[in-house]
Amino acid sequence: MTAKWRELADELAEQIRSGYYKPGQKLPEIRDQVAAGKGSKATISQAYKALGAEGLVTSIRGHGTVVRAQAPLKRIGIERYDKAKWLHGDEVAFIADRVASGRAYQRNEQTQTVERVAAPALVAAAHGLPVDAPVYARARLVKEGEQPTHTLTSYYRPEHVEGTILVDPTPGPASRGGGFRVLYDAGFEIDHMREELFARSATPEEVKLLQLPSGEPVVELHRTTYTADGTVVEFAIGIHAASRFAWRYDFEVPDSSAAAKASR
Repeated sequence: MTAKWRELADELAEQIRSGYYKPGQKLPEIRDQVAAGKGSKATISQAYKALGAEGLVTSIRGHGTVVRAQAPLKRIGIERYDKAKWLHGDEVAFIADRVASGRAYQRNEQTQTVERVAAPALVAAAHGLPVDAPVYARARLVKEGEQPTHTLTSYYRPEHVEGTILVDPTPGPASRGGGFRVLYDAGFEIDHMREELFARSATPEEVKLLQLPSGEPVVELHRTTYTADGTVVEFAIGIHAASRFAWRYDFEVPDSSAAAKASR
């Protein structure tokens, strides 16, 4: 005989898969399910826990039990920085991910604050500056609808961005083509970059800001962006909710031995 909590979990799972409950939508509060005769508090709690273990919902402190997006966003790699997207179009990086994922977006789903700060050690090292040298920090919070997906804070040398729209905190991308287009117009065309990734536990502040379920890790991204002569024009730190992205990189396989032979 199937346990009552399992029957309820199966019923709710079917409603989620059929679209009755949509991604981002809250399931009824446990007390409301009890009042509707769905079972005891313990029964409904166990059903919700089972749905969480199956990846269908997530419990967010202060927000209740919410239906997960059934497929994570594609966080595309090299092609998200294609100059055709931001130099000749208006597809900034977070929008490129949405387009690749077949998901809707609004430009104002990226908010930002800009301030002049003393460079922390990590930022200073990336830019080749003394610790506490002045830099501009452009911090963005990106959401999909009402669901935060990640933060990204870019750090710039003042001499590269003062007098540009990159120091304007208006919500949304910095301009048509975003920050890379602004740097291009200021005479700093990006040429290559390095991305470093690692997973770690979320801080209490990140749990609150990204509305993370208990125990969910984050993926921290460090992005260093260079001009052709090796000048660092941006160092960025991104904090991504681990379950909300699938990371994808396409690249040519190098053959350094062939290159060495060709140079002889």
